[in-house]
Amino acid sequence: MEEPTHLVVGHVSRPHGTGGEVLVSPLTDHPGSVFAPGVVLLAALEEGEEPDPDFPPLRVEAVRTTPRGLLVGFGGVESRDDAERLRGLYLVRPLQELADLEEGELFYHQLLGMRVVTVEGLEVGEVTEVYELLPADMLEVRGSERTVLVPYTSEVVREVDPEARRIVVDPPEGLLDL
Repeated sequence: MEEPTHLVVGHVSRPHGTGGEVLVSPLTDHPGSVFAPGVVLLAALEEGEEPDPDFPPLRVEAVRTTPRGLLVGFGGVESRDDAERLRGLYLVRPLQELADLEEGELFYHQLLGMRVVTVEGLEVGEVTEVYELLPADMLEVRGSERTVLVPYTSEVVREVDPEARRIVVDPPEGLLDL
């Protein structure tokens, strides 16, 4: 699996007011370093994998926190009409510009394609999607007979080995039977 060049860090929900601000849902664990004045982000379409070359880079000029997300002002986006052009876009940042991960941390995209086995060695399947949900993130694991959702918690996920591309789980009784 090829490492992406950019990662999604936010999603523009809608314009806010008449001065060009937009409401952004941050999609990063570190919004304070990503959505800070001077940081340059790139716009991407629905898939959010690669920047859209038709949109110029967006320099963050101002950020305010609200209960619904971040209100972000970008340089050159000065009216509601300007802001409307950003509605629905994903915001991406080059991977090399993101903060280094702590030891043992992974980006969720790195979990995709990993083989999942139980502590007893039973093959469960392969991670096909990661869902960020409350109270726990979930791994969609597709096996030969069925697809199951596995909570990505320390109680269930016992080991993640990026080099071996393997996740060892200790599921509660019945989880894999659903």
